[in-house]
Amino acid sequence: MILHFTPKNELFSIGNLTITMYGLLLALGMVAGLLMTCYLAKKRNIKSDDIVVLALYVFPLAILGARIYYCIFYFQEISFSEFFKFTDGGLAVIGSIIGGIIGGLLYSLIHKKSFLNLFDIVVAGLALGQAIGRIGCYFGGCCFGEIVTQESLQFFPISIQIDGIWHYATFFYESAWNIIGFAMLIFVFNKTKSLGIPTATYLIWYGVGRSLIEGIRGDSLYLGNTNIRISQLLSIVMIVIGVAIIVFNIIKTKKEKKNG
Repeated sequence: MILHFTPKNELFSIGNLTITMYGLLLALGMVAGLLMTCYLAKKRNIKSDDIVVLALYVFPLAILGARIYYCIFYFQEISFSEFFKFTDGGLAVIGSIIGGIIGGLLYSLIHKKSFLNLFDIVVAGLALGQAIGRIGCYFGGCCFGEIVTQESLQFFPISIQIDGIWHYATFFYESAWNIIGFAMLIFVFNKTKSLGIPTATYLIWYGVGRSLIEGIRGDSLYLGNTNIRISQLLSIVMIVIGVAIIVFNIIKTKKEKKNG
């Protein structure tokens, strides 16, 4: 199956506003993630209204974080007006996670909520939203892999044709990885009440997948003039944080059993 690359795939325009498939899928990912989070929140006796308010903190900062992250490491001059062209691509998932975490922290501090408990509820919806949003990268013209020279691998879903050249379909790999992660997170959420375990599961699962997939990305952002892929480095940091949360939970549980 040969997939030919479509840079923008414009759907329609309303005045000066152009609606693209890339932007539509990002929006659908956000909505799907929000609805899933509202559903899971009810199981923890948290009102949907609280999750909607949380989203008002998280979504704007996640989008802003994604754009700032991309612009910082892109190393190309971007004008003020170009900075706000979010639907044309140039959004980094790691940056959106960082921005979203900042939004969640602000919400937790202002409304006096447990940040870790909120993140435990959010991560499954986050993985679902990322899975949908990653498909949008195909239409946005980003997140494809290195050139595939081996003819036996020149087929979808292993690779796609971009301007007549075969590249690894890394956007699809990450989407599939996130779908599996979403299913896993739903299972973990329903099976454990330990604070931080769903969060740790997400950090480790996404971190491992992203660090591996980033190694064959053809449009990675690098740390300065080094060969270090910044998203790969931060993915490893995510894994370390996730493992630390699990270790802390194990130590805490052992102490509680010993004292109890």
